Amino acid sequence: MVRLGVNIDHVATLREARKTFEPDPVSAAAAVEMAGADQVTIHLREDRRHIQNRDARLIREVAKTAMNLEMAATDEMQEIALALHPEVVTLVPEKREEVTTEGGLDLRSVGPKVADLVATIKQAGIKTSAFLAPDLDQINEAAHMQFDCVEVHTGQYANASSVAKAAEIRKIKDAAAAIRHLGMSAHAGHGLNYQNVPPIVQISEIEELNIGHSIIARAIFVGLEQAVRDMLRQMGRR
Repeated sequence: MVRLGVNIDHVATLREARKTFEPDPVSAAAAVEMAGADQVTIHLREDRRHIQNRDARLIREVAKTAMNLEMAATDEMQEIALALHPEVVTLVPEKREEVTTEGGLDLRSVGPKVADLVATIKQAGIKTSAFLAPDLDQINEAAHMQFDCVEVHTGQYANASSVAKAAEIRKIKDAAAAIRHLGMSAHAGHGLNYQNVPPIVQISEIEELNIGHSIIARAIFVGLEQAVRDMLRQMGRR
């Protein structure tokens, strides 16, 4: 059974469009769990464009399943992660000018600081995950840095033409196999939706998906709990 983490960032995006109090991502965290999600995922960005510090603190208190904190590898975020103590910290690349995360981390160019952050987070009893392109060199570097998990960036698959999709699936499958072979858990996410998720679920090495935008978009029309249930059904969970 592939676990589902629901990223609720865009509930906060809608709230921040008016700088008001609704919709509340804390309520969204409770709703997705009630619908059957295995994890609540949030990205606390350095520019605080959606999730705010207060949201993160309250979601940490409300979440009954697990909390996955996506963050940049900075001293500020390390301090926040240690205070929140989520079940998982996922390190992601971050640029102020991007609309959403555009690619995976480049672990070969980050230097020893990221390895030190990973060690510190792990010593606190928090699992660590790296958000990476399906690139075997990057995956090997993640194993060298002793990450617990790798989340494979599925954006190229999601954006590929129908002709190119098969090749992208092979890349993801090879990446997931390498991740498992190196003793890490294989996760996947980015750009996944109700139409393209079934082939990813069929990759036996993948244990978890993190999906946000598509679920929140569907929730506008059917409600958040129903949107989560619909995704679970597409994953073969219902």
